[in-house]
Amino acid sequence: MNKEHILVVEDDADINNLIAKTLQKQKYRVTQAFSGSEANLRLSMDKFHLVMLDLMLPGITGEELIKEIREKQDMPIIVISAKTSLEDKVKVLDLGADDYLTKPFELEEILARVNSQLRRYRKFGNVVNYNLENKDEYKFKELLLNEQSRTVKIRNKNIYLTNHEFDILYILIKNPDKVYSREALYELVWKSGYYGEDNSVNVHVSNIRKKIKEVEKEDEYIKTVWGIGFKLNNN
Repeated sequence: MNKEHILVVEDDADINNLIAKTLQKQKYRVTQAFSGSEANLRLSMDKFHLVMLDLMLPGITGEELIKEIREKQDMPIIVISAKTSLEDKVKVLDLGADDYLTKPFELEEILARVNSQLRRYRKFGNVVNYNLENKDEYKFKELLLNEQSRTVKIRNKNIYLTNHEFDILYILIKNPDKVYSREALYELVWKSGYYGEDNSVNVHVSNIRKKIKEVEKEDEYIKTVWGIGFKLNNN
């Protein structure tokens, strides 16, 4: 039986084919796209469990494609790019990507990152809740987080978070009085597949704040404890 369906978006045909063949050897179902426009069309026509994409694409850019995906779907997004600066990586994470690999890359690392993201997706992002009476819900102010369905709502409006964003919020809401250092959040969230940029937690917390602020403009939900880390804002 085939595994999950992966969309590979890369305008360099040799790289695209190499990634596709590597994934297909592991029994993943793979669809290839060679431009951002083609990828956007593929996404509208079929269901995917993960997207791998370059940033510098003809038609729609990789950054624009990430925005499009995040407005409509929740799935792991792995960026593979020749851009190596911290600024580029932070920008892409801020847009909603889950992981970032730089070219040149090793095929073993591609597989490790894909397997890591899909393990998380299988465990949390695609769970069928068979027992609604026993669902685990956490409420903080006007925010309601459901652990089993991986959903977040404020005043009954959905807040769409990436996997890492959800994990951070879940950790904070389970212990709303506890201050978590950035290092502790690294260890709890990036158990595998973490590429090691020290600013990642800051970026993801900023993303969560922005998304909450779109619905709840008057209240601050996550507090920065200067010199230590983050906690929920009980004030």
